[in-house]
Amino acid sequence: MTRSDRIFGLVVTLGALAYVAGALGIQTSFISDPLGPRAFPMLVGAGAALSGLAIMLRPDAEPDWPPVREFTRIGVATAVLVGYALALQPWGYLVPTAIAAAILSWMIDPRPVRALLTGIGLSVGLYLVFRHALGLGLQPFPRGFF
Repeated sequence: MTRSDRIFGLVVTLGALAYVAGALGIQTSFISDPLGPRAFPMLVGAGAALSGLAIMLRPDAEPDWPPVREFTRIGVATAVLVGYALALQPWGYLVPTAIAAAILSWMIDPRPVRALLTGIGLSVGLYLVFRHALGLGLQPFPRGFF
């Protein structure tokens, strides 16, 4: 089973190198900090590449794979997050955030009322923090809603 770890390490390393190559293409302006805008992405890419190499060089002897049901849950959570990202622009912040948070909360603890209240609470609470404490220009509802 060490082969699966080595393949995963190779994929992580190649992805990290592609990330670093993308970071090298970041244009710098004449007014920037001493490190420039490339430093952080290159640091993240280098860390990921080193992690991938470590996984390739020292694989786990017998990795424990989760059951197929868990992969299904990961797929559903990924689909919810992709749908959330696509829904933010047309629907505003509050509605997609409440729906996504409620679904993910329900996946963690399948109590519908509690999940719905968690989704609404997170949506409103995070909106207030992002909008008023951090000053982000979030659109709460779809344009033309009011």
